[in-house]
Amino acid sequence: MTLQTVHPVDTSPIAADDSDGDLDPIWRAIVSESRARSNDIHLPISFAYAQRLCDAYPDADALVVRVAILLHDTGWARVDESRILTEGFAGDWRKADVRFEHERHGCDIAREVLPPLGYDEEFVTKVTTIIDGHDTRPESRSLEDSLVRDADRLWRFTPTGIALASSWFGLTPAEYCRRLRAEIVPELLTDAAVQMAETDLARSEMLLKTEQLA
Repeated sequence: MTLQTVHPVDTSPIAADDSDGDLDPIWRAIVSESRARSNDIHLPISFAYAQRLCDAYPDADALVVRVAILLHDTGWARVDESRILTEGFAGDWRKADVRFEHERHGCDIAREVLPPLGYDEEFVTKVTTIIDGHDTRPESRSLEDSLVRDADRLWRFTPTGIALASSWFGLTPAEYCRRLRAEIVPELLTDAAVQMAETDLARSEMLLKTEQLA
């Protein structure tokens, strides 16, 4: 059962604003890690979704959510790039060793980056607890964990996400959109994310003419 919200859900096309500059030092600290697996595209888009989810679920610790989503996939930078596509997006990809590896490396990077920027051990532990298992652990451990997991998936419903991910999986955009509807929407943990995903997917399918180009 998805987590409901009584707060408004913004389903307009995803966009950034100028209110998130407080985390600029972290962004600047992970520039090299952002170059792996198109993280310089994936992370900012997922981050924007995380901020919207925090607006819909104000009981969440927004700082933990925002920092965790910013860092969650940085560990891909320490995985052999040739293995990312061959193992991470093929076969039983959800259980691929590289997915566990990138989570462990992501925790390492969080522990390296955050303390010098003034974040204490308790905060770092909250962030790494979410990063550790965000792809591989079957259950969410907290509201913050759920929001990060949903934000990590929501970027896939944008035209940009569809373009990148369909190429990673060797699918056409139309095939990938069908997979999103059949497999990813049911994985979403919050009603706000479901609303965003369904609205974004409809927009993307229209824009990409997936019915005509099926």
